[in-house]
Amino acid sequence: MADTFHTLTMTLADGDVTIKLRPDLAPNHVERIATLANDGFYDGVVFHRVIPGFMAQGGDPTGTGMHGSDLPDLKQEFSREPHVRGVCSMARTSNPDSANSQFFICFDDARFLDGQYTVWGEVTGGMELIDALPKGEPPREPGKIVTMRAE
Repeated sequence: MADTFHTLTMTLADGDVTIKLRPDLAPNHVERIATLANDGFYDGVVFHRVIPGFMAQGGDPTGTGMHGSDLPDLKQEFSREPHVRGVCSMARTSNPDSANSQFFICFDDARFLDGQYTVWGEVTGGMELIDALPKGEPPREPGKIVTMRAE
């Protein structure tokens, strides 16, 4: 059950990023992120799209931004939660029900995304590590998730 997971710890090369999970907003997306994290899916996965002033995106095992996990895509769980600094949300195609394993973390306010992407968490510690990720689409030497686990 998603409500058993409260925190996600994403270890980067320079330290840990702590993310408060929000099953109250998106129980199915929290369950997916937590399951993939605890299965080791995100270990070694890069941030393949990092746009200054906007967001850092990762979660594609190929590092291209074109793929996800082997699990089926999720139906959207849009909410009124604002996309502001530190918010974690799911990436998707133009189909609202296409979120799978890719996610992004907002650097700054991105309120134009509100109600169109599923918010599943918020960074509560280590945001400076997200800020320091190499920039680019894709970055020349992308930042990498060492490990990611939910508890």
